[in-house]
Amino acid sequence: MGEFAGFEMPLFYPLGVMKEHLHTRAHAGLFDISHMVHIEIRGSGATDFIGHLCPFEPHVQTIGQAKYTYFLNDQAGIIDDLIITRLADDRFLIVANAGCAEKDVAHVQAHAAKFDVEVFIIPRGFIALQGPDAEDVLQQQFDVSTMPFMSGVEPREGWFLSRTGYTGEDGFEIAIPETDCASFAKSLANDDRVEWIGLGARDSLRLEAGLPLYGQDLSEDITPSEAGLLWAIPKDIRSDGGFIGAESLASLIAQGRKRMRIGLLPDGRPVRGGTALVSEDGAPIGVVTSGGFGPTIGAPMAMALVNTDAADQPIFADMRGKKIPMNRVKTPFAPHNYKR
Repeated sequence: MGEFAGFEMPLFYPLGVMKEHLHTRAHAGLFDISHMVHIEIRGSGATDFIGHLCPFEPHVQTIGQAKYTYFLNDQAGIIDDLIITRLADDRFLIVANAGCAEKDVAHVQAHAAKFDVEVFIIPRGFIALQGPDAEDVLQQQFDVSTMPFMSGVEPREGWFLSRTGYTGEDGFEIAIPETDCASFAKSLANDDRVEWIGLGARDSLRLEAGLPLYGQDLSEDITPSEAGLLWAIPKDIRSDGGFIGAESLASLIAQGRKRMRIGLLPDGRPVRGGTALVSEDGAPIGVVTSGGFGPTIGAPMAMALVNTDAADQPIFADMRGKKIPMNRVKTPFAPHNYKR
C-alpha cells in the first residue's frame, strides 16, 4: 500500500507489478479508481458552461458521447485533464483526477455563478475493468457489446458506465453507489480471467500507451501545444474560442511551441521522472517527465519535455554525471487496442 492523492492505495497485489501488467494486456485487469472525483453539471446553461470551462464544442456533443479535454488557466496552462460525458441535453458528467479534486471543484464552482447551472459532487465507488476480455466479463452484468470507445451510459439509477480507460486496452470504467461497490467488484473479480491490478502496473500500462499523467507530464505550466494535446481542441476554436485561456492559447499557437512532449527509449536501464536531459555537449535541453520499464515491450521507456530546437538532435539523460543515450521514438510504445 502507498499514499496517493490523500488515499491509501494498493501499489500491487499478490501477482506483482510485472504479472499484473501482462495479465491486463492478455485478459482483464480490475482497478480501484474510487479516488477520482465525479462532478455533475445540470441546468439549462450546462452546454454553455462546459464550453466556457473547456476548449471543445459541447453543443455538438451527442448524448452518451465522452470527450477527452481539460481545464485551462488564463495563461493556457493545463489545470487538469478530464473526461466529460454528455448524459442528457442539460446534464454533463466531469470525471477528474484525484490529485486535482480540490482545485477542480473550486474552479468549477467559481465560474458556475455566471450560468444557469447546478454543480453536484457525486460520492460513489469507481472501478475500471481493462483488457481484451473486459467486454466478455462485463457482458454478464450489462449489455456493453454495442458500446463504442469513448461512450457512456447510466445502466441503473445512480450508476455510470463508460467504455474508457487509461491503459491503451479496450475496457470500461464503472461508477457505482457506495453501498453496491464491494459486492459488484467481487462479482467481477470472481471471474477467472480477472485479476486485481495496483498503481504500479497502472502506471506502466498508461506509460506504454503513451498517455500523459497529470502532475508529471501535465501541469499548469505546460500548455496543450507543448503536451501534444492540441488534437483535443477543434481547429475552428483554436484561434477564436470562448473558453477560459482562449486568447493566450491562440497567441501561443501563433508563436509556435518552444517545448514539446516526446517519447524516448533509454539505452540500458530505466530513467525516472525528474532526470535532466542534455545535448551531446552537455547543454540542458529538457527533463524526463515519466519513466519506467515496459513489460510488454520488454524495455525501458520514458516521456519527456524537451526544447523543440533540440528534439531531433542526440539526447542524453544525465545520470549522476554519466550520459545515458536516449533514442527518440513515436508514442505509444505499445499499440492501442480500443474498440472503435
